[in-house]
Amino acid sequence: MGAGTFAGLAACRLPGGPGTGEPRAADRKEDDDMAERGRLNARPGDHRVAMTATPGLQTLGLGGARDGLVYVPRVRQEGEPSALVVALHGAGGDARGGLAPLMAQADETGLLLLAPESRGRTWDGVLGGFGPDVEFVDRALTQVFERHAVDPDRVLVAGFSDGASYALSLGITNGDLFKAVIAFSPGFAAPGRSRGSPGLFISHGTADPVLPIDRTSRRLVPRLRGEGHEVRFEEFEGGHVVPAEISRAAVSWALG
Repeated sequence: MGAGTFAGLAACRLPGGPGTGEPRAADRKEDDDMAERGRLNARPGDHRVAMTATPGLQTLGLGGARDGLVYVPRVRQEGEPSALVVALHGAGGDARGGLAPLMAQADETGLLLLAPESRGRTWDGVLGGFGPDVEFVDRALTQVFERHAVDPDRVLVAGFSDGASYALSLGITNGDLFKAVIAFSPGFAAPGRSRGSPGLFISHGTADPVLPIDRTSRRLVPRLRGEGHEVRFEEFEGGHVVPAEISRAAVSWALG
C-alpha cells in the first residue's frame, strides 16, 4: 500500500472541488505544473499495424531493472483494432501483479493489456506528485501504439490498491485518452487538471483490512460524483482482493 497512500488519503485531493476557495498565485502555478507533469502524449496510430501479433506475454523491453509486460490475448477479432487496458500494480508489485486481475477477461474479450512497472516501490502520484512514472507510462504507450492496432475509443486504465489510486489520478488527468478508469480498492484520487469525461468504475470489499472502505471509497465516490464524474460503485463482501465477478463486471461496463 505504501505510506504515501495514507498521505494522499488524508488530503483526498480533487483540485477545483467545491469549497476549495480561491488559490494563491503560487498554488495555481504549482497546480499547473502538476497538471502538465501528469499529461500523457502518446496516442493510437495506424490501425493496420501488427494485426497478427503473436499471442501471449511479451516483455516491454524499455530497459532498466523495472520494465513491464504486454499481454496479447489468444482470442482477437480478425481485422479489428484491439481495446487496450493499461494495468497498474499495487505497492511493492510488478507487471504480473498488474495483469492478474484482468488476464481472464483479456482472453474472453480480446483485450490487449499493458502492465508497466513503477520506477520505485510504488507510483509517483501515490508518493506525492506526478514524475518519472508518467514519463515511463508514456514511453510504454508509445511503443504499444507503434506495434499494435489499438482502437482509440477503447483505451482504458485500471489498477488495484495503490495502482487503483494512480489509475484514478492519471485517468482523470488524461480523460481525453482514457475512455474509462477501473479502480479496484483505491485509497484516494489526486488528479491534475481534469480533461475529458472518462467513466469511473470503483469496487471495494466491505471487510478490507488494508484500505478500510469507510475511510476510502465510501468517501471518495460521493466526492467524485460531486465533481461531475459518472461513477459506478460496487461493494462486495470480502477483503483487499479483486473477485472474478467484479473484474468481469468492470470490463463489461467499460466496454459496453
